[in-house]
This record gives sequence, C-alpha cells and structure tokens, in this order.
Amino acid sequence: MPSRQASPPALPAAPDPRFAQARQELLQLGYFLKGTVLKRMMKCGQPNCACHRDPSQRHGPYFEWTYKVHGKTVHVKLSPQAAPLYLAATKQHRKLKAALARMERLSRTALARLAKQADNGSYPKSAIGVEGFWIQRVGG
Repeated sequence: MPSRQASPPALPAAPDPRFAQARQELLQLGYFLKGTVLKRMMKCGQPNCACHRDPSQRHGPYFEWTYKVHGKTVHVKLSPQAAPLYLAATKQHRKLKAALARMERLSRTALARLAKQADNGSYPKSAIGVEGFWIQRVGG
C-alpha cells in the first residue's frame, strides 16, 4: 500500500477578541515601506561658508529615505513634497510589524493551550483536523 499524506490540519477559528482586533488593524493599513525618513541639514563644500562655523546656518532641510537591501543601506533623496508620504508609509510599516508581532504572540499562547488540551484528550482531534495527519506506511 503506498504511503499517503493528509492535508495539513485546519486550525480552529481564533475566538480571542485581541487577535480579531489585531487582524482588523491589518485591514486598516495603507501603503507601507520599511526604513526611515530623515530630515538633514548639511554643510556645503565652501570652507568660508557660515554653515561650517554655525550649525544653525547649515543648508537644507534635505529629506532622505534609508532602508536596507541584503545588508547594505540604500539612500533615496526625497523632495519636500514627497517626504510626508514616505514618512506616513514608514509609520504604517511599524504598525504592521507591531500588529503581526501581537498576533504571533497571541497565536503562540492559543496554540500552546490547544496542544495541551489535545494532549489531555479534552479537545477532540477531529475539531483541529489532526486525524490522519501525516499517515505513513509502516513496514516494508
């Protein structure tokens, strides 16, 4: 008899209202970008310019979006009009990461509880889709 493998178990719906709230937060997100938007004031190349003597006389502001790709920092210059858009997108990315971290923490707690109930026999295996999971042919 050939070995067969059942489909992965179906997880029960998440009854925790905190998980549902975090899921709803994900639905509210707009465009997002990882990285940081910087507002920089720069010194110029003229040695006699006031920007070298007095920090309040530096040139700018110049806006820059920085992010990492394969361990390397990428810098993108932004116009003053584009900077607020990118800043909002980086804030959305932080909200995304926070919501996902919260959902993972809640999932880890809930799954540990469900696994303990399944081990104790107080949670029916059919309710979490474990019956027939990874059935393999025994013997030769």
